Amino acid sequence: MSLTPELVSDFHRDGFLLVRDVFGQNEVAAMLDAVEGGDRVGETTKASQDGTGRASKLAIWHDLGDDIWSDVSTNPRIVNGVRILLGEEVAFFHGKVMLKEAREGGAWEWHQDYGYWYNQGFVFPRMISAFVALDPATKENGCLQVLRGSHLMGRLDHMQVGKQTGADPERVAQVIDFFDRVHVEMNPGDVLFFHCNLFHASDANVSDVHRRSFIMCYNALNNPQLRDKKTFEERPCPVSADDAILKRGQVVVV
Repeated sequence: MSLTPELVSDFHRDGFLLVRDVFGQNEVAAMLDAVEGGDRVGETTKASQDGTGRASKLAIWHDLGDDIWSDVSTNPRIVNGVRILLGEEVAFFHGKVMLKEAREGGAWEWHQDYGYWYNQGFVFPRMISAFVALDPATKENGCLQVLRGSHLMGRLDHMQVGKQTGADPERVAQVIDFFDRVHVEMNPGDVLFFHCNLFHASDANVSDVHRRSFIMCYNALNNPQLRDKKTFEERPCPVSADDAILKRGQVVVV
């Protein structure tokens, strides 16, 4: 994977960058095996209800361990891409598997990740996420929607919206038409890098197809967190071997 100066410029203008085919079919299959049978996802899954009562599920953790999710989070295609886009050394913040199951997966309200992370004490919005599609992501199954360039507004106030935390709905309604709304349709293995102040949301999954994904979040190594108990690893993010995902256990070649 190569990020040219033109692609980096696109990221800073738009607040996001979609890169196709970052992970291969075998790597995606290994991640799906870990979603369906791994301990990490099973032990950390939580749910919140959207406005219609559908469950929006995610599994989240803040540490790198000895598992496939850590292999993905330290993969050079991801870590080096994040370093290039932020323009500085980065630390791992957290990983999360989003479980938008067929016919059941709930919506997510319009929000900025820094709307949460600011309240966790991070001083600057020098933070970024890398979203890996594990299933096809389409309009029908609730793909991510983003507002192109909305990261340039800065952080908006966030509050409880239904049973989720979202951006101030009145302000969102006032500004949403200023931006190009993009439905980010993705194939398995594609990666969306996006700025922590980018506005994004997703609809419920009303299709017969799962829409599962893995999101890795990183903080600039020198971005302070103002709390006694830190929730990110205060060290440069390790970089694993490029083939570490496939070397973990038996992977069937397709």
